[in-house]
Amino acid sequence: MHDQKISQAEVEKYGKSYSEEGLWEKITGNVKSVGANLLYEVLQLFYVAKNPNVPIKIRAAMVAPLGYFISPVDLIPDLTPVVGYTDDAAVIAMAIAFAHAYIDDETRQKAKDQLCRLFGKDIVSKLG
Repeated sequence: MHDQKISQAEVEKYGKSYSEEGLWEKITGNVKSVGANLLYEVLQLFYVAKNPNVPIKIRAAMVAPLGYFISPVDLIPDLTPVVGYTDDAAVIAMAIAFAHAYIDDETRQKAKDQLCRLFGKDIVSKLG
């Protein structure tokens, strides 16, 4: 993460932290501190990982960043005021760049629709 490469050890460590249940708990419990844009990116990665039309290598690569997002043990603890999600945002941004070719209009719309279901229509207006 320091040199923008994710090591195999980190993939294994944070991949073990990933679960759909854990992801939904993290998203719904932290919307105010995480912010709409980061949640939107997280959901895009989630839908890339779930898409059977995306190569398995790309789908599997989404598990570690999602696990990192869920994990309470990361570079900057999520409870740290103001900067707690900075490292999560950096990891998610790297994964978005990696999966960019597979994030299509349908994926973006699914992410927006899920945000609306979870938090209401107003959250989509906060996307940058």
